[in-house]
Amino acid sequence: MIFTNARLIFPDEIREGIDVVVADGKIAAINARSSTDRRDEVIDLNGNYLAPGFIDLHVHGAVGRDTMEASADAFKAICDFHATGGTTSLLLTTVTAPLDQIVKVLEGSRKIRSTISAIAGIHVEGPFISKRKAGAQRTEFIQDPSPAAVRHLLGYGNVLKRVTIAPELPGALNAIEALHEHGISVSGGHSDAWDEDAQAGFNRGMRSVTHTFNCMSSGRRRGVHRVAGLLEFALSESAVSCELIADGHHVSPTLMKLLYRAKGPQGICLITDATAGAGLPEGSAFSLSGKDCVVEDGACLLADRSALAGSAARMIDVVRTMVRDVEVPLNEAVAMATQNPARAIGLETKGRLAIGAHADFVVLSPKMQVVRTFAAGREIWSG
Repeated sequence: MIFTNARLIFPDEIREGIDVVVADGKIAAINARSSTDRRDEVIDLNGNYLAPGFIDLHVHGAVGRDTMEASADAFKAICDFHATGGTTSLLLTTVTAPLDQIVKVLEGSRKIRSTISAIAGIHVEGPFISKRKAGAQRTEFIQDPSPAAVRHLLGYGNVLKRVTIAPELPGALNAIEALHEHGISVSGGHSDAWDEDAQAGFNRGMRSVTHTFNCMSSGRRRGVHRVAGLLEFALSESAVSCELIADGHHVSPTLMKLLYRAKGPQGICLITDATAGAGLPEGSAFSLSGKDCVVEDGACLLADRSALAGSAARMIDVVRTMVRDVEVPLNEAVAMATQNPARAIGLETKGRLAIGAHADFVVLSPKMQVVRTFAAGREIWSG
């Protein structure tokens, strides 16, 4: 199979006149364009962009379905919807809930993962978070990360890929270290941490922060001194990658520009934080962790309009926001949605156009609309 007549998006440039050859679901060659008469094996992309498939580290749901349902039907519906936005790999993300409900999600994904290729694993967001920075999460289920709870989660290390944790909680540092030692990405978030708490978490293995600017501490006074919070620590530490919900609602363009200037194109992982309201019509009601929510003006809100409840975005939407509102070059915005998240959770064969990588692609029009989505060289969505 040969993908031809496209503008290929690499992290550092966009190149034309190159064919991508796919065999057995992987990229077998990237060559200068050549003529061929074997039309049945050629996919002409008509001058559109060809990028690696998007990787979303933070997805709660879509089209009225929620990760917490822990069912194959829900998982498939979520993945199918996000494929329309160019996503070929994602982390199904939990909410703060009793631990046994979170474990059901881990068990459910382990059973079904081999049949739904888009599921790269599970992101456990909560219950190890701060009640002061809970956001739309349910505070009654928040708990400190006890050794027993962490051991229970580690039993699902084959599907558990990421855990959001507030590093200031009692027991958090030992939990961070244990998770990190087992190859699980640890992300600081929903946190009221002081600078030294964040530094301590980093020293034990925390290498990411969750939805930067949202539900995290920032600079404030302690006595007569002005002290950094988790936000400023993340901005200043080059080894920390920053999730960003660039949906046009969670973070203003000025703040997104600030993050881009501080972290550069390699330090940001674009996410959707999509909830069950994504893909539903305007005015639709849905539930998030038992809380009533509504889709309004393209955003997902708690029903009382007191806070955002995740987003209604797809990955193409957040990539487009970075290009149009933050003036990030397209190739860099795509890297934030592909190469960077792949690196953050150790997906070595995803998120890049390179020989040996999986043939997961998204075809984009010049107006940054998704035209086609491919997984392992097979078309999974067409517009």
